[in-house]
Parts: sequence; structure tokens; C-alpha cells
Amino acid sequence: MSIGTLEEAILGSLIGTAAGDALGLPFEGISPKRIRKMVPGNLEHRFLFGRGMISDDTEHAFITACSIAEHPNDAGSFTRAMGWRLRWWIAMLPAGVGLATLKACLKLWIGFPARKSGIRSAGNGPAMRASIIGVFFRDQPEKIKEYVSLSTRLTHTDPKALIGSLAIATAAAYSSQHGPDEEFDINGFLDSISFAEFADPDWQQLHAHIRKGLQSGSSVREFSCSLGLSNGVTGYIYHTVPVVLFAWLVHGKDFARMITELVLLGGDTDTTAAIAGGIAGAGLGEEGIPVRWRDSVTDWPINIPLLRRLAAHMTGQSSTRRFNALPYRMPFIFCRNLFFFVIVLLHAARRLFPPYADRGFTP
Repeated sequence: MSIGTLEEAILGSLIGTAAGDALGLPFEGISPKRIRKMVPGNLEHRFLFGRGMISDDTEHAFITACSIAEHPNDAGSFTRAMGWRLRWWIAMLPAGVGLATLKACLKLWIGFPARKSGIRSAGNGPAMRASIIGVFFRDQPEKIKEYVSLSTRLTHTDPKALIGSLAIATAAAYSSQHGPDEEFDINGFLDSISFAEFADPDWQQLHAHIRKGLQSGSSVREFSCSLGLSNGVTGYIYHTVPVVLFAWLVHGKDFARMITELVLLGGDTDTTAAIAGGIAGAGLGEEGIPVRWRDSVTDWPINIPLLRRLAAHMTGQSSTRRFNALPYRMPFIFCRNLFFFVIVLLHAARRLFPPYADRGFTP
């Protein structure tokens, strides 16, 4: 049983990604203790005068969704479409690009085909793109594996990147099949992401650790600290993915609490919140995401109205045959990215002033 239509699940996932991304962005790289001083009350948008803007996390989900919409039944064409979109994306000089993703995009520009552009890295970049694949192919596990594998290898070739991305896609598919008021089999889900076929002892250890944490009733912060992440969740995929999955399994029915818990962990806050938002949003739908968080995502060209049109197009509810994913001129995107970068620099300068974190951190 799902929350409703596939369109609702896709839209919930895309908006959940954007909301989590925008909420976590101002706190990226800040320690947990300092974030708690900066956010004494409810978490709200604070990137630009009480509004939020999206970063590469949402942009990658958007790029993936557009490529799926064009080629839902042709994996090779999907890969090539992703490759071209990533080429033009990096050409617009987005801020905060991961090193592996940057190198892969440069390889694409100098002539490497999309199937050979990946870099040996276990960063969390591919996990940004995984949720929407899981939601769209929620009833087709083999398609999920095929498309996630292709999406991952575009930028990251380390097997750990694939395992982590598959876990996120599987979670998003599972979430979209269970409504906000419907209980689901947590043990059954955990069994589905054991991935014994990869024979990766590190993943098996993390998998067992997630199960143990759930059984012991650990909080999200306690679980994160048990992984050695007391100073923030890093961009290593085997740090990001288990923490995101644990937060979703514990608080996935309460979007606001789940995102707040992840942001308060510090570190790569925009990515952890974006990925978790994409998973939970697929099950909760747009209505399960706080209105104040949805309506305060103020960006261009990727914004909530555009995500609504994309969700309709992906499910055949649009009257147009081809979704115009670039309804704007490239120079204006560059200007937007420049403006975004200036705001990021202002946030960096703001961190030179109080409140400061005390030394040490006790969970």
C-alpha cells in the first residue's frame, strides 16, 4: 500500500529533498555543540532572511529525475543524458562540489564517455541521486539496481558508493510503498539491504550496528556518536548512509523531528537532511512536510513549482511530450550560482563571530 499515486510519492521525495537541503545548508561543517547554541528553539530556514536556497544535493536529484523522465526504459540513454546534464551543470560553476564529482565532470568534458567517467571514491555524492530512482522504480527492484549502478558509476566507482546508494534507493522505494499512518516491517527492510552478495565486511558491520541501535532504543545522536561521529557526520558514504537510515527508521513519520535531529548532528548537514528528506517525503507526500518549510524554499530556476511540473511529467500527467528541464538561459544560471556563492561566503564570515562551541562534546 502506498501513500497514493506515484506522482505524490515522487513529488514528496523531491520536495523533501529540497526542504532538507535548504534547512541543513547554513549549518554545513559546523560542530553539533555550536549548532545547538545557534538553534535554541525550532529549526527554521536561515540561509537568506528566513528563506532557504538549494544546493547540489537537490540539483543532482533534479538532474536524475529529468533523465529518468526522458529514458525510463533505456538505461544506456539514461546514462548519456545524465552525463550531458552533469557537463552543463559543472560548467555553470556550482558552489561546494565534491572533489570526486568535480573530477568526473571534468573527465566528461574532455571526452570520456559517461560509463567511464567515474573516480575511485566512496563519497556520498551518488546517494544524493538515489532516492528518486528508488521511488520511480519502486515496484521494480532490478531496475533500481541497474539505474542506481549507472548513476553511481558516473562519478564514483568504489563499491562502497554503490552499496550505500542502493541502500538509500531501497529505503525510498520502501517508504513510498507505506503511507504515513501505516506500520512497516523494519526487520524486513533491514533484511532487504543486507547486500550479502557484495561480501563487504564493513557494510555488514554497519548493517548489524543499525539493527543493534534500533533494538537498544538508541537516539539518533547516540547512534551517530557510536560510529565515532560526535563532531559531525562526514561525507564518507559509510558515515552518511547509516546515520540517515537510522534517523529515518526512528523518526521517518515525523519529518520535522527527523530533519532537526540530523541537522543537530553537524557536519555534512545539507546532504544528510536532503537524503533523509527524499526518503521520508516519498512516504509522507507533500502534505507530510511542514508548510513553512516547503513555502520558504525560495530559489530559481529549481523551485517547488518546477518540481511539481517535473513530478507530473514523470508520471505522464503532463500535457507536454518533453519536459523542458532548462526553461532559462545559461548566463542567468551562472549569475544565480555567483549570488549563491556570495551568500555562502557571508555565512562563512558570520562563523567568525559568536556563538562559539565550548571545547569537547558529550552525547
